[in-house]
Amino acid sequence: MKRIFLRPLLFSLTILVVACGNKEDDGTPASTFSQITINSVSKFEGNAETFFDFSVRLSVSSDEVVKVDYTTEDMSAVAGEDYVATSGTLTFDKGVTELKVTVQIMTDTLREGDEEFKVVLSNPVNGIITTDTGIGTIRNDDNYLPVSNDGYITPDSYAGYTLVWRDEFNGSSINTSNWKHETGNHGWGNNEWQNYTARPENSYISDGTLVIEARKETFGGSNYTSARMITSGLQEFKYGRIDIRAKLPEGQGIWPALWMLGSNFFTTGWPQCGEIDIMEIIGNKPSTLHGTVHWDNNGSYASYGNSTTLNSGKFSDEFHVFTLIWDNQKIRWLLDDVQYNEVNITPAGMSEFQQEFFFIFNVAVGGNWPGYPDASTVFPQRMYVDYIRVFQ
Repeated sequence: MKRIFLRPLLFSLTILVVACGNKEDDGTPASTFSQITINSVSKFEGNAETFFDFSVRLSVSSDEVVKVDYTTEDMSAVAGEDYVATSGTLTFDKGVTELKVTVQIMTDTLREGDEEFKVVLSNPVNGIITTDTGIGTIRNDDNYLPVSNDGYITPDSYAGYTLVWRDEFNGSSINTSNWKHETGNHGWGNNEWQNYTARPENSYISDGTLVIEARKETFGGSNYTSARMITSGLQEFKYGRIDIRAKLPEGQGIWPALWMLGSNFFTTGWPQCGEIDIMEIIGNKPSTLHGTVHWDNNGSYASYGNSTTLNSGKFSDEFHVFTLIWDNQKIRWLLDDVQYNEVNITPAGMSEFQQEFFFIFNVAVGGNWPGYPDASTVFPQRMYVDYIRVFQ
């Protein structure tokens, strides 16, 4: 007899446990509760009044009034500086399935990284929160970088010379009559790691200064981005005095350069075209400047260069003027009007330097010479160019 009555008893207890597990504390089955979610928002900061609208949704229309609390919380964005903090309660009347949380963004003109904050849901009534956090990403679209103008400066006229070309970078954007971008992540013959882009994130005008910015970010198969700007086919010169006023980046694996290639580079290749490096530094030696020429010496690669070191400080501390004085006899390199290098270009094997050249401005990341970034390298790194002037 015990075996006959024991099995029905166990079966009844099992049903009771399952039924209880499917009810909320007030006895309402969980399946009748609407799921509450919030989305994320990503927008440019803008310069006018900007608002982020976060959509809070119910999965199904409810026969009951649904309520949920919300509040903003800082991440990299800070309330009172980047956005206006807000909190409150959303009330979904019967049949309503979507409401919005609106957050005001505090705009400025300062270039900075993208910043984030979050909107967090809590304390649901007649609903179940299944996504409790929406991320607000304030995307930077400003170019203003406050940079001290301290440092050496040169005049815009010299006795015996005429100013034939200049770019003072005073416009709102890079002048495409002077510059174009080379793009890609080909290593550029030096096993560099960056992807050169034409994006405004990597090259832009800020307060009368050209900025080339190397960033640590994944883009186009590379983990770093930067810019490489050239004047090929736009502004090319043979001989003269060239002044470039610039403030340089630093750090292990960072390699800024202001340099030139012969205008026949795209037909003859390198080193047959000749190369003149007006300025190069490697970022782990931020006080040492290099000036070099490269050429094809009757079928054999050749180069000549010299360097100089600041008496104090680094090239990242303030602006310096990097000068090249070039005629049909020789090329001379000056730092802040003090000569530190000279080469005779009259030998027949150096005929590359008796033709027109174009300019290249770039910041490389990694390479055979500077090595590669490590944990000590800070990003972003920026090269600032105040002006380039060519006198003949």
